[in-house]
Amino acid sequence: MKKAPSEEKQILYFDCFSGVSGDMILGAALDLGLGLPELREMLSSLALSGWRLDSEKVSRGGIAGTRAIVYVDEANPPQRNLPAILALLKEADLPDAIYERSTAVFNRLAKAESAVHNIPVEKVHFHEVGAVDAIIDIVGASTAMYLLNIDEIYCSPLPAGRGTVKAAHGILPLPSPATLEILAGRGAPIEGKETDFEMVTPTGAAVVTTFAKSFGPLPSFNIEAVGYGAGSYDPGSPNFLRLIKGRCLAFNTFEEDVDVIESNIDDLSPEVFGYLMERLFAAGALDVYFTPIQMKKNRPAVKLTVLGSPAQRQKLQAIIFTETTTLGLRLATVRKIMLPRETKVVESRWGPIRIKYSAEAKGAPVSHFAPEYEDCCKIATLSGLPLLEVYRLAEHLFHNSIRDN
Repeated sequence: MKKAPSEEKQILYFDCFSGVSGDMILGAALDLGLGLPELREMLSSLALSGWRLDSEKVSRGGIAGTRAIVYVDEANPPQRNLPAILALLKEADLPDAIYERSTAVFNRLAKAESAVHNIPVEKVHFHEVGAVDAIIDIVGASTAMYLLNIDEIYCSPLPAGRGTVKAAHGILPLPSPATLEILAGRGAPIEGKETDFEMVTPTGAAVVTTFAKSFGPLPSFNIEAVGYGAGSYDPGSPNFLRLIKGRCLAFNTFEEDVDVIESNIDDLSPEVFGYLMERLFAAGALDVYFTPIQMKKNRPAVKLTVLGSPAQRQKLQAIIFTETTTLGLRLATVRKIMLPRETKVVESRWGPIRIKYSAEAKGAPVSHFAPEYEDCCKIATLSGLPLLEVYRLAEHLFHNSIRDN
């Protein structure tokens, strides 16, 4: 059910300053105030035997936190494939939200393993991830979000250590191939760290890329609680995942991260800028615009600004370097906040006109809306009316349609 604009929503921020793993997520959730008995009870519906979930208070680098520990009786647990794990989840008596999140995490993991090992998804056999403790970690993380009543989840950029790690497939480089594949699939940002241990595990990567609405700095909200979840390895520094929980006013908006790419150009023919804009839009840019500026020595120039998704970053940068004379670019990632948008078609004497509008203001004459330019141009050509008159006609038809509804 959609929340009213005046209601509050629960926000959870994954501050992965020292990485993220399945057990760190569980430990941080318990440290945040999640009840261990409630978590155990929900997980008991899984048809798994020979395991026990416990926790202990620990101190790392002078900071206190909670470590979650899954004890498993099996010395050599069976290797499970994706269909077996999905069947296990389906047979469990789990709320829909927990089931859907858990299956999404395992599907993301299977897709990554399939790409790394070049085998079909249905033939992927999980090793570490198919073990009992990993299943408890993933379903436990989904259960924690459910029990904490979290509405929206955000995540910091993820740290990437160097070195190697021993896995079922042998010695692997860090970050592990599966972890990188998972992060690449979401376009998640990473930051290199001079550490020699695994900071982001495949399980941790799959959970945050599935749960998080976006990656970036801490969003604006009122903080209520902070939880620290310890990793199993103690490097002598605060090896924790920090979960920050709070509330904010729930206006019906959605957000995404957007790259802002800029360059000041003073030696390019004006004819090229139009072609450059066309190429950037064709490559997926969200917006492209030019601003006249005065540079050093009072030279007139143009500031090029390109907005695009982080996933299109490399492609957009390559076009700018190829088509312009610039030697450098400025890059910043910002959070874009938008009202939900819908499209309504109104009928005129000369044909349909699409209207883009915000659903928040449906039925109100002061709602955010805009007729589609191309449709209005077509009507103006067919009718002989001035374009501004067509816009007024579209607005009149739109107001009538929302009043009738």
